[in-house]
Amino acid sequence: MSLFTRFAEWREDRQLAELEISPELWQQALGDWPVYQSLNGVRRAKLHDMALRLLLRKNLHAAGDTEASDELCLRIAGMAVVPVLELGLDWYDRWRTLILYDGPFHAEHSWQDEAGVVHEGGRNLSGEAWLRGPVVLSLADVRLSGQRDGYNVVIHELAHTLDMRHDGANGAPPLHHGMSPADWKRDMTAAWDDLGRRAAAGETLPIDAYALEASAEFFAVLSETFFERPALLRHTWPEVYQHLADFYRQNPLEVDG
Repeated sequence: MSLFTRFAEWREDRQLAELEISPELWQQALGDWPVYQSLNGVRRAKLHDMALRLLLRKNLHAAGDTEASDELCLRIAGMAVVPVLELGLDWYDRWRTLILYDGPFHAEHSWQDEAGVVHEGGRNLSGEAWLRGPVVLSLADVRLSGQRDGYNVVIHELAHTLDMRHDGANGAPPLHHGMSPADWKRDMTAAWDDLGRRAAAGETLPIDAYALEASAEFFAVLSETFFERPALLRHTWPEVYQHLADFYRQNPLEVDG
């Protein structure tokens, strides 16, 4: 560890020591979230520490007349650190800014189709993430996240930032030593094909149909489901569940004692 890194951590520790976050405020921010409820005292304390460090390291910007209370900031940070609870905050080191909107925001983009034609267009989004930031979130969608239905815009967008750490947003984040990229691709492709078949047949889908938009969206929606509705995901695609457990180094179905 370099002297600079040690100094930065010491300064951060000093800042953390000066923060006074009551147990009541943590409860107001995250107490209704089943994922938070499932954490034991040790892992909950770890989440608190990492969430506060995330808030110290990132620039939060409320757009326009948006107002983000302390409770809402803690809710966002707490949800954001769950995917990296066992990976570490360095996995978020490629972005620094988090922009908050009151409701869905309008994004203008250009894209090139298979024929090489460039299109321009816009749409309303609940969240967005870029390779070097920013991460953009709709507070309306943050408030809808974590309601036992599998939806979590915070986890979704932060999963994109993890995915983009390896060859861009393609549904294949950098895998740990011992994980097989070939096995990952095989099982993710099989699940993708199965989801497409179910959608075409008009069946009730185990995850949000938005997952079929692109491989990057498939990974992000799977990540939401992995943390929010793990039993459903393991029942539907056990191989995919295991890959995500290996990647995130967590097993949400193992309730902390």
